[in-house]
Amino acid sequence: MENQPYSLFSSLEAEEVTFFADLILPIPVPKLFTYRVPRGMADILKIGARVIVPFGKNNGRVLTAVVYRLHNTPPGNYQARYISEILDEYPLVTGYQLELFNWMSAYYMCCIGDVMNVALPSGLKISSQSKVQFNPDFDYPELLTEFESTLLTELKKHPALSYDELSRLAGESTNIPALIKSLIGKKAVIVFEEVKEKYIPKMVRKVRLHRNYEEREQLLVLLQRLEKLPKQQEVVMRYLSHIPLQRDPTLNQKGLDKTILNQDEELSQSSLSTLLKNGVFEAFEVIQPRFSDNSPASSVEIKLTDAQRTASRQIMAQFESQNIVLFHGITGSGKTEVYIDLIQQAIGSGSQVLYLLPEIALTTQIVVRLQRVFGDKMGIYHSKFSDNERVEVWKGVVSGQYQFVVGVRSAVFLPFDNLGLIIVDEEHETSYKQHDPAPRYHARDVAIMLAHWQQAKVLLGSATPSLETYYQARQGRYGLVELFQRFGEATLPNIVLVDTRQEKKQKTMKNEFSSALLYALEMNMERKEQSILFQNRRGYSPYMQCEDCDWTAECPNCAVSLTYHQRDAELRCHYCGHKEEVPRVCPTCGSTKVRTIGFGTEKLEDQLQIYFPESRILRMDLDTTRAKNAYQQIIQEFEGGQVDMLVGTQMITKGLDFDNVSLVGIFDADRLIRFPDFRATERAFQMLTQVSGRAGRRAGRQGTVLIQTSNPQQTILQKIIENDYKGLYDEEIQERQDFNYPPFSRLIKLTVRHPDRAISQQAAERLAAELTDALGSSRVLGPEEPLVERIRNQFLFDILIKLERDKVNVKAVKAYIQDRINDILTDKGLRQVSVVADVDCL
Repeated sequence: MENQPYSLFSSLEAEEVTFFADLILPIPVPKLFTYRVPRGMADILKIGARVIVPFGKNNGRVLTAVVYRLHNTPPGNYQARYISEILDEYPLVTGYQLELFNWMSAYYMCCIGDVMNVALPSGLKISSQSKVQFNPDFDYPELLTEFESTLLTELKKHPALSYDELSRLAGESTNIPALIKSLIGKKAVIVFEEVKEKYIPKMVRKVRLHRNYEEREQLLVLLQRLEKLPKQQEVVMRYLSHIPLQRDPTLNQKGLDKTILNQDEELSQSSLSTLLKNGVFEAFEVIQPRFSDNSPASSVEIKLTDAQRTASRQIMAQFESQNIVLFHGITGSGKTEVYIDLIQQAIGSGSQVLYLLPEIALTTQIVVRLQRVFGDKMGIYHSKFSDNERVEVWKGVVSGQYQFVVGVRSAVFLPFDNLGLIIVDEEHETSYKQHDPAPRYHARDVAIMLAHWQQAKVLLGSATPSLETYYQARQGRYGLVELFQRFGEATLPNIVLVDTRQEKKQKTMKNEFSSALLYALEMNMERKEQSILFQNRRGYSPYMQCEDCDWTAECPNCAVSLTYHQRDAELRCHYCGHKEEVPRVCPTCGSTKVRTIGFGTEKLEDQLQIYFPESRILRMDLDTTRAKNAYQQIIQEFEGGQVDMLVGTQMITKGLDFDNVSLVGIFDADRLIRFPDFRATERAFQMLTQVSGRAGRRAGRQGTVLIQTSNPQQTILQKIIENDYKGLYDEEIQERQDFNYPPFSRLIKLTVRHPDRAISQQAAERLAAELTDALGSSRVLGPEEPLVERIRNQFLFDILIKLERDKVNVKAVKAYIQDRINDILTDKGLRQVSVVADVDCL
């Protein structure tokens, strides 16, 4: 795919030729669609531009598509429809992106439209709304009911009305779709689609003096004329105090925000209106970027320690021979400063830089540090931004406004065309993997492919690298740079195991808290130091149960218990979002002995407030961070010392840097370790090591970590205490090799779903049998029910496929799998079955 904009007209003779465009549509269909290019568009339509096209029966839908290919060959088996409109004079999707979309659809076994739908921010996709208007040719009023006649009279007063507007006119009890259908049948109304672009620029209303008054002489004449109108004269003088024309008359053309004058209580607003009416002032609107408050880069100098400087030099040296380098630095070693040094070098060479982070929470803190260095050269891209804000970052990358972007996994889709460096921080994090919807991609792996096409370098950073990445480094396929010294002479925390089984025997546990943890929290409060408490489960309690009959509150749509959320006084399913009121009595036996079982972050927050009533406590989990600026507010309050204790889920484990945190308490460590997954030990080590690393990051004070466990003798816990990543790696990699798990194989998980369990099982067994016949029983495992066997009223069966690296033609196997899936989906008895393919599943 060429990266340069391409015009079909420029490559063909200017003769009467019919032009066609192959388009990517944002729908899950396997192939591109070919549309006819109107002659008036032939010389301006370019690859990568967005267009509006009709789609579906009778052209009933309107979609935003992206031009993938231009040619003059009509489709062979259908009549091509015309493109309705071109949205972009210059392409907003680069050739590199189109290449990426194509690769992702093949690699992750999904449709290219799925990739485009996820890649483009919603603000770049057109929305359509059905409108209704009176048919001027209608002349048979006797066909109408009295109600239809009244409504039609109202409709004549407007050019067109939406369904919602008609509903308000007719009353909420009216069945508007049925009414419209009746009027269409009588040919009394016309229904059409009004197409709107979702992106709306931010407009600012300004005022400026008429250009007749820009020269000093005319301005003096104006002021003299207004001496008898002191209120109007005061408005002009106030304007001049903001826009000093005597120094530079050209400043007048930029004008002044009208709100500045409107909000001035000392000014007469009626006088301002009169001056506008009389032409002394003129009002105008300008587009204002939503990130205009980003300050320019300051002269902040990043001073590296000797160890950091050495690491930076080693990374640059490794880049001479390796395109990918793993930067293995312990928690608190100052990897971010090294990143900044490398980013400055890349930008200085004229290249673009992408800095990926696994969590929005992490971007909140790091962005503040980066903005001091890079100012308005840096863009920020994540899902908490509005559609309009994300479009502005997208367009800022296209225009060159942003040479450097920080973002979460979706930032890999931005339209870079000159990448020099991609940094994937905390590369081991599962947050980089998208699970739904398709494409089920891993941002780290996509970033590596993106860098390959643009001949950029990739730096993977982590204190606890994924085994797959560390294996590649040990094999010499990636470069490896290690930093095992904490920044500023800070030391690693002292990790203590608390035996909860022993404390329960001695009856020293208070609810979920051991006596050791409560004492440590109390001492920390007295020292005016901060604490972090980690429990990787949100809500108040994971389930409610009747003590008399063992009834448990379960989701009607999923095979899981409902989680109790005390603050909202409701039971909630974390899979499908179903909500219920909390029952006063057991719905089965009528008993009042309905109790909560287990604990989540909300319960810990509640108990802490009881044990430490004077303390200031915040909770950071999915429930408390739904609002746009919630992350930022929580982190700012904690960083500013306004909070004593922060309770949270895994989002507090990832790279957050707080100087005053000296204590970390970890709950329910055994549940992480015993999770039934071949990666459980690796994940437990990563998560517990990462959250432990939040303690004692200031020089001269060692932090303390208390891990509550019922089995302190577990080998994994000893490795965490000793920070023995290499010991963990040596044990795990041998086990992975023995059982042919990654990095020695590639995994593809197929999930078969259907509302009827028997049909789902039948389809899964047939699919597994066909795959086993072709691939062998050692490569195909299952089908079997997952831990949660029903989600959203769909029964699930999993088939796991293990393909040896370098021994199997993975592309051919994927094609074969897709053919077998298509066999299932085209079987009359199994057509309602769905099969989800998850490549490199986690």
